[in-house]
Amino acid sequence: MEDAPMANVLVVDDDADVAELVRTVLSIAGHEVTVATDGEHGIATASAAHPDLIVLDWMMPGMTGIEVCRTLRQDSSFDATRIIMLTAKSAPSDIDAARGAGADDYVVKPFAPRELRHRVAELLAS
Repeated sequence: MEDAPMANVLVVDDDADVAELVRTVLSIAGHEVTVATDGEHGIATASAAHPDLIVLDWMMPGMTGIEVCRTLRQDSSFDATRIIMLTAKSAPSDIDAARGAGADDYVVKPFAPRELRHRVAELLAS
């Protein structure tokens, strides 16, 4: 599954170090990666670029990742966009909440770069 085609990916995370790590990991895998630093910026960037996949942090100031996910899922133009929540929240109820908001996958921080690449490839191939 590591051979998924290059995709346009949007990373939405207020932690600059995490955002840069995800950008680097996915860029090395051949994807075109854009970073947004908060939920509002993430929605605006997604609306302008319509990425193939969004890697979305949950805990951000202002608009949370769950709110961003729900907002995007209410817009049918994002039906084909895959969303991965990348967060430190790891309780089963958190995973259920993210899935209920429309997330396609859930990765817990800290994460292994190889695992993130694999999960992205699986989603893009499905």
